[in-house]
Order: sequence, then C-alpha cells, then structure tokens
Amino acid sequence: MAPALPRRTLLQAALLGTAAPAMTYAATGGAAAATVPAPSAWALRPFELKDVELGQGLFADKRRLMLDHGRGYDVNRLLQVFRAGAGLSTGGAVAPGGWEGLDGEANGNLRGHYTGHFLTMLSQSYASTGDQAYADKIRTMVGALTEVRAALRREPRVLSVTGRFGTALENVRGSYQYVDLPAAVLGGAPAITLSAWVKPTHDANWTRVFDFGDNNTRYLYLAARNGGGVPRFAITTGGPGGEQALDGTAALPLDQWSHLAVTISGGTGTLYVNGTAVARNTAMTLNPAALGTLRNNWLGRSNFGADPVFAGAFDEFNIWSRALTATEITALRNDPASATPADRGDLASYDFSETTGGTFADASGRGLHATLRRTWGGPSHPGFLAAYPETQFIELESMTSGDYTKVWAPYYTAHKILKGLLDAYLATDDDRALDLASGMCDWMHSRLSKLPDATLQRMWGIFSSGEFGGIVETIVDLHSITGKAEHLALARLFDLDRLIDACAANTDTLDGLHANQHIPIFTGYVRLYDATGETRYLTAAKNFWRMVVPHRMYGIGGTSTAEFWKARGVIAGTIGDTNAESCCTYNLLKLSRMLFLHDQDPAYMDYYERGLYNQVLGSKQDKADAEKPLVTYFIGLRPGHVRDYTPKQGTTCCEGTGMESATKYQDSVYFRKADSSALYVNLYSPSALTWSEKGVTVTQTTDYPREQGSTLTVGGGSAAFELKLRVPSWATSGFRVTVNGSAVGGTPAAGSYFTVPSRTWRSGDTVRVTIPFRLRVEKALDDPSLQTLFYGPVNLVGRNTSTSHLQVGLYGNAALSGDLLPALTPVPGKPLHYTLDGTEFAPFHEGTEDPTHAYVRRSEPRVVFGNTDSQVANPARSDGTTLLDEIWAGAPFAHKGALVTRVRSTVNSWVSAGLLSQSDGQKVTATAQNATYVD
Repeated sequence: MAPALPRRTLLQAALLGTAAPAMTYAATGGAAAATVPAPSAWALRPFELKDVELGQGLFADKRRLMLDHGRGYDVNRLLQVFRAGAGLSTGGAVAPGGWEGLDGEANGNLRGHYTGHFLTMLSQSYASTGDQAYADKIRTMVGALTEVRAALRREPRVLSVTGRFGTALENVRGSYQYVDLPAAVLGGAPAITLSAWVKPTHDANWTRVFDFGDNNTRYLYLAARNGGGVPRFAITTGGPGGEQALDGTAALPLDQWSHLAVTISGGTGTLYVNGTAVARNTAMTLNPAALGTLRNNWLGRSNFGADPVFAGAFDEFNIWSRALTATEITALRNDPASATPADRGDLASYDFSETTGGTFADASGRGLHATLRRTWGGPSHPGFLAAYPETQFIELESMTSGDYTKVWAPYYTAHKILKGLLDAYLATDDDRALDLASGMCDWMHSRLSKLPDATLQRMWGIFSSGEFGGIVETIVDLHSITGKAEHLALARLFDLDRLIDACAANTDTLDGLHANQHIPIFTGYVRLYDATGETRYLTAAKNFWRMVVPHRMYGIGGTSTAEFWKARGVIAGTIGDTNAESCCTYNLLKLSRMLFLHDQDPAYMDYYERGLYNQVLGSKQDKADAEKPLVTYFIGLRPGHVRDYTPKQGTTCCEGTGMESATKYQDSVYFRKADSSALYVNLYSPSALTWSEKGVTVTQTTDYPREQGSTLTVGGGSAAFELKLRVPSWATSGFRVTVNGSAVGGTPAAGSYFTVPSRTWRSGDTVRVTIPFRLRVEKALDDPSLQTLFYGPVNLVGRNTSTSHLQVGLYGNAALSGDLLPALTPVPGKPLHYTLDGTEFAPFHEGTEDPTHAYVRRSEPRVVFGNTDSQVANPARSDGTTLLDEIWAGAPFAHKGALVTRVRSTVNSWVSAGLLSQSDGQKVTATAQNATYVD
C-alpha cells in the first residue's frame, strides 16, 4: 500500500463498548474530531467534508458568500434568546428577529431553531476550510449554551444592573421571571400606598408592575401599559367588569426610569407618575382590606395567564399602610425612600440591592422576603435546553389540532439545536457539545417515554405543532456515538405508524400533507433501519421517495405549493408564487443521498444533481450580505416571478437550511464502496478528494456545468480500485471516457454508472469524461404543453416581465440528434445564456432578481423541419401529443434518411388514424426530405 498522506492520514476507530464515543485518530496518535460510524447496512461510504476540497467554480463562488456571512456574524445575537430565556445577561445583544425573536411570526414560538442551523453551518465551514475563526465561534456558542443549561437547572438568580439610586433587578424579556411576595404583604390595610421605580424595555400592553390576587376575579394591579398604552391601576372583587380603576394620560418612556405610586384612602384613589397626580377616583369602594389575604402577590407577572411578563428593571418597591401625601410622593421621586419623610414602607420594602442569589430582603421589619421565580417553574429534567420554556412541549401532549401561535413545532426546534450541537462536537471534538446533545436526548426520552403510544401518534400527526423535522436521524447518529439504549428507544418514539405503514404498502396518502413536515421523517426512518434492521422503515422511505419524484416534483427539483402537497401528478395545476419551499429540496437531497448509500439506484443521484444544480444553487442570491444569508423560502414558478431572498420576517427555516446547503456542496461528489474496492464519482464538480485509506488524491478539473465534461487526475501514491462514473439520465449519446488518452471499452447507458475496471492507479493517471449536453424539454405531468427547458443538467429560465406564459417553438431547427438548441441563439460572453424570440434564457442557478419564466407554453402551430415550413398545421392527439412530438421522440437520428423514414412511418400512422389528411401527410414528408439539418 502507498504511504499515507500527511494531510489526511485518518483512520476510524471502532466503537469500544456500548458507551464509548466513536473517534477518528490521526496517524501520529493525536485525537482528531469524532465521527459518526458508518452502519454496516450501507453499501457505500461517504467521505467527510474535510476530505473533499472545492475547486474554483460555481460552487466555490456561492460558498464564499456564505462563508463570509458566517465569519462576520456576531453569534451573541443568536445566543440572545437562549440567555434571555435562562435569565442571564444578554450583554446588550439584539436578537436577529423574525422567527428567531420574540416579535416574529407566532410570537417567536420557533426561536432557537436558527441558532441550531447556524451551529451546523459553522461546523461545516470549519470542517471544509479549517479556518479557526469558525471553531472559535462554535466554542463561544457551545460555552454559552452550557451556561444556559446550567442556569435553567437552578432556581433563578438576580441579574443586577445599575438602578435609579443603587442597584436594580433586571427582568430580561423572554426570561419569564417575576418576583413572588409573601401572602401577608398587603396586611389587610384599609388605606395603602404602593410605590415602585421601573424601567420598561418593551412596549407590550398589560405587563404588570405588580398584581396581587387569587385569580381573575379578586385582585389589584398596576399595569405599566393598559390597552391604550398608558399606566392603569385597578382593584376588583368581581373580575374585569367590576374594576375600579385609575388610568394614566401618557405612556411610560422605554429605557428610562419612571416612578409610579398609587394611594387609596377614604374612598379616593390616586395614581402618580414621576411625582405628579395623573388620575384620581373619588368613588372607590374597594381597598386591600376588602380583598383579604391573596394567594398570588407578584411583581412583573399578571394573574391573567395570557398577559406578558414585565420586561425591564425594578428598583425600590415599597408598601405603606397609609396614603402618603402628595408632598411625600414627590419626595420619593428624588431620593430613596429611606432618605425621605415617608421612610421605608412599613408593610414591605425592597431595594433590590442584592447582586447574587434569588432572594430579596424585606427592609420593612416584617421579614417578608421575596423570591425570584419563573412563571413555568423549571425543567422536568436536567438535560432540558431551549430558548423558551418547556411549556410548548407540555401543551403539545394534550393538543388535538395545530395552532402555531400557541405551540409551534417544539421538537422541530429541538432537532435543529440537537443537530447543531452534534455537528459542533464532530467538528471540534468539544465534549461540552456532546454532553449538551446527550442531555437533550435524555430529557426527551424522560418526557416521551411516559406517554401512551396513542398520545404520541396523535402528537406526530398534528400539522405544524407536531412537526419534528429530522430529529430521528440525529438521535440515531448520536446513539451511534453514545451507545445509550435510551437514545435508540427515543428515536423509535417518533414512529408515525400510519405514515410508515401506508408508505411501506406503497399506498400514496400524501395529498394534503405538509411537505417539509414529512420529508425529513424518512431520512430518520432509514437510519432506524440501519440501527434496528426493521425493513419496513427502509421500504417505506423508498416508496415515499417515488411518490414525490417525479410525481410531485417541479423541473428544478423542488416540491410543494404553499408548503403542501397536492394530488399525485398535478404540476401545472399548482404553479403559482409559493412553489418549491427550499427546505423541501434540502431534505429531499438528504433522503436521496441516504437511500443511495443503501441502494445504488442512479435515479437517486440523478435527482441529487437536479436539485443541487438548480433549486439549491438558485436559492442563494449572488450577493454578499452581513446581516442575512440571502436565501429564498418559496420559489414561485408562475410567469414573471421575482425571487425573494429576504423572505418573511427573516431567520426562517429555509434560510437555516440554505446556510447549511451552501457549506456542504461537496458532501456527495464522491463515495467509496464499503470495502474500498471502488470509487463512485456522483457529481461533476471541480474538487479534490483525499482518499487517505488508499494513499491517493483524485483531483477533478472542470468548469461543469459550463463545461461539458470533466478531467480526473490521480495523485499521491498508487492504489487499485474500480472507478464508477455517473452517466446522467439526460446524457443519451456521446458519453465517452478515456484513461491516459485511450478510450475505455463499454457502452455507457444513460441513467447508469459507467465502470472503469479495477486497475492500479498511479500518480499522474488522467481520466477524461466527455458529457455532451443537448437542449431538451420536460413536460408538466398534467399539461404536456407546459414545459421547462434543460441544457444538460441546467434548467434554463426565460427572463421576461410578462405575467403570461411565453409561447415557445423549438422544433423548427431541431438537430438530427434531437438537440433543440439550434432554436436558441447564444449570448456572446455569457456561458449558458441564450435568446429566443427576444427573451434571454439563463441558468436557474444564477441568483438574480430578474423576473423569470421557469415553465413556458410550447407552441408549434405548423410542421417545420430545418427552418422549412410545410404550411401544414401540426395536429395533436387527444392527450396533447403532436405529430412533431411523435416524430422527434425517435431521436437521435444517425442521418437525414433515418429522420425521413421516421417522418414517413409516423405520417402514415396519423393518416390511418384520421388525424392527418393524405395530402398534408405528403407535404410533411416532402418538407422533411428537402430540408437541411444540423447534426
């Protein structure tokens, strides 16, 4: 065997016992990053990202934009929602917003998911480039998430900030923290003054400064903002309809200290703001004595569960058993209570001077010390980690239908975080990341294993709320490292039996289902097959794939309309502005890859090329941006659609998967057989493979798809193996392979792999692959006249502002090979750009903001050959197939005579069927005979 290459000398260690992590070791003996061991069920083995370097070209250009975005983005912004949720300081960081913030869609119920995507993107970036900047960001994030979990495991602790007079308590928005006062705090006083310094940081209505009550019937509260945005005090024994209230006149300013005070005595209540009386009610019949001893006595929390928790800071809070005078109230505005004539409150007095712990001393002399708490208590298990409370997971267990404003796919978000942590561990070997990931699975198992199977089946069948993404795949991957039986058991708790059983029986039930909720499920089920050997998982996944490809697939490789699937075979009938959710293609590529590792059906890699070279590349805008990754959500296929690279409110699922896609373009270029006897070249892309086990490199030099072929050069030492070269399904003629200039025998078949027999490869050996492109069309399954254009692997889209389908004719100058390209005119200096009837056609993969036509209306009104018009109308069968369609279906033609023979036989058939007159048939045949053709 050739000597190992020092750059990639890596050998995989076997699992040592059931709990030993799988590690990869360098030849020098030093530990490198861990790996997920390949299962024995895989006939092929993928290479790691670090083993395949992208060369200059289309993919490298796209990736560079994402690498720069990842390197420059402040990860503290992503960590903001996690730190806030744990009651930790956010350091002034501003959350990204959109779905990754409290003000986004559905109240931010998906926050945390984007952070997981970002971790995966950073991990892939580091694995691909070795750039330490990405590793540093990963370690920052993992360290912060470790601190977050530690904070969630304990009771809340004070977050001390500069106050109005000394220190103050900060209640970070998203922490769901409040101050719990003892039941005797109001003392049953008939007269009272309540005084507080507050510094609100958010303008949500109905946030409470304080709220003392038993329920939604008996209470008194002071809201920083009522429904009109101004302070409101109310007291009642009869619920909202019986409130006796005081309303302010102006909103409290944000990020500034304001003093609020309420006095009640002798039937009169007064509300003061910054020492000035702003409301008075002289008909108040209620006071604290009328309420009695109340159960819930809170600062920052409402007795109405739907009201938001106060976000901001509290300084002094005092309660007196009398109504202070206006002069005394005014004095409180300028000095601490202890330095004013009123002195500290005699019922309760808190100055929030504590800088540690979660208890606040009462300086009134009554010993009514207060406690910092969370509205939701705390995690049910020490492994819990999320950017929001565990309540979404709890509520899902009793839901019967989806409502993402209450519960939005918590296990989906858990998956993104889990995957990010696992990828971080694999990239950097940071044990903290593995501990966090393992802990999350321990927590999920502790929660889900207690539920009846019927509850689980109901949960996973709920639209949106029950979505769990690719969590099964990640859990099985983690199990292969930890060896913990609970982790494999957890993966099986996500079985959605009705879906598995239907697909295993090859029964198509996809109509009406949410596409991206279900695609990643099957990648996980394939991994469950790997771990358990249960064939129903693999069978279901294979059948499912065939239900989508091609029956619900657009030409670019995308699927879904407005996120959902319609009936099988309906393509033209679904075209609109919300086609092809980008996440769907990301997940279909993963599933195709996974299935190909088991079963080397070339159709999987044909799809992979289609989806990767078209939708995935085209979903990334060709533009740099520090703030956003610039990735599409939907790709509308209606005429004149303009792609939106800043979708919705930002930080969407598709932007997350888009970041991942752009940093792993090389993950399926090469595979090897499990016994390393063969190397599969699945994609033609400029790249360099380091095959450490063999001691060789394979460098692929090409400008594909701007070049119609590729050159592979062996480097390093020497090694014996077969070379398996993918012959795309569209490469129907002219595919050729030479080794060191000599043709390799055999007949390449479109949609297969061409084998260069095993030989001992030596440094300098060169393989040239020639793959002639031709222009072809693909027809919508439900409307053959609606077609999309392909040149080799490249989908060509018309750039035109029209909102009606372009009428396109292509047969007029078709080549004998069947190539329709002669109908188009190349644009000088712009590879893969053509014009037709004044419209420029360009590769879909170009991430521009031009209005595009992905589908055109085929219009061949007359029979034309070699630009010679027969003056005969082009007849059609009832299914839409035209005479010219049937003639050209026989291409390629070896020579003109072969075409004329095809024309004559087809014409005779149509004449016999009464679809064409005898005289018109003669004209058609004569025109074909007399025309001149491009070869």
